[in-house]
Amino acid sequence: MDQPITDYRAFLTEAWQAVTELNEMQQREGALSQQLNQSRKQLEAEEKAVVAHISQTVKQRAADIASGYDKELSRGQERLRKAKSRREKAKNQGIKERISEETAPFKEENRRLKLQMKTVFQQNRVPSFCRSSWYYRLYAPRRLPEFAAFLVVLLICFLAVPYGSYHLIPERKPLYLGLIYFGCIVVFGGLYVMVGNRTKDRYSDTIKEGRRIRSEIYANEKKIKRIIRDIRRDKNEAVYNLEKHDDEIAQIEQMMSETAARKKEALNTFETVTRNIIADEISANNREKLDLLKETCEFQEGELRTLNEELKEKSLFVTGRFGIYLEKEFLQPQRLDALLHIIENGTAANLSEAMDQYKKQHA
Repeated sequence: MDQPITDYRAFLTEAWQAVTELNEMQQREGALSQQLNQSRKQLEAEEKAVVAHISQTVKQRAADIASGYDKELSRGQERLRKAKSRREKAKNQGIKERISEETAPFKEENRRLKLQMKTVFQQNRVPSFCRSSWYYRLYAPRRLPEFAAFLVVLLICFLAVPYGSYHLIPERKPLYLGLIYFGCIVVFGGLYVMVGNRTKDRYSDTIKEGRRIRSEIYANEKKIKRIIRDIRRDKNEAVYNLEKHDDEIAQIEQMMSETAARKKEALNTFETVTRNIIADEISANNREKLDLLKETCEFQEGELRTLNEELKEKSLFVTGRFGIYLEKEFLQPQRLDALLHIIENGTAANLSEAMDQYKKQHA
């Protein structure tokens, strides 16, 4: 049971001292909480910095390892490219030599036939243009390409030229088109008939002999094309003596395969062993600083727990000792000091009157 207050001055002085101590403890609690938060943030930042340093170092070391092997692989790729290029050149040269060798008899035969044709035409005093390809296309076509060429010439002379000329005329009339066609027939047709009469009919035997020789030349050219096609399609490369190049390519590919295997092994060793060593080294280098920060946090946490207990006890003491006599708003040093002055001045006989008088003064 609470005892009645007999000495209000001592009671208020004691209350003022207790509330002041409570406020100081609350301020210390706030300051200590702030320090603890700062210490925790610093510890967290340092731990993150260590993790980032480990991650960056591991990443850089792994990149350095991969880069070293990649340079070797890149050089190997370049050597392989050059070796394959040399092999391709050697193969192409072998193909050329093979083509030259296997087509030589037919080329020689064609050379002899052309010389024979030239001799026959000269002996019979036939104009040299009569042994040209275009002459036989126009006056003695036999093969499909020659008939096609003859048709093209007809279309140019009797279709393209007339219509082209007609469209160049500013004033177009059907009569002009007819005149143009008539002119083309006279010019081109007359020229064709005139050349034919002076050559084909006059030197028919020689032209026929030329036709026979040209057919033989064409047959040889078909054989040459067939030989070239078959040689290029031939998958057997043994005849080109490419063993030296194949051995070089195989050696380079073997070297690259071994380099790739060593790279994989080195990276695997790094990930399973070296990575942990690096992490341990960096952690060890920063352990003293981190341990100190952890100790600081633990010490501040202990202080704060102790202060919280003391603050709890003090708060309960103030509430139980003085809160039953004083309203909550008066549990402040300034107001307790004001109540003490009112009591000392004799204007209030007890605490209730003092609190009422204070409220009236500050209403």
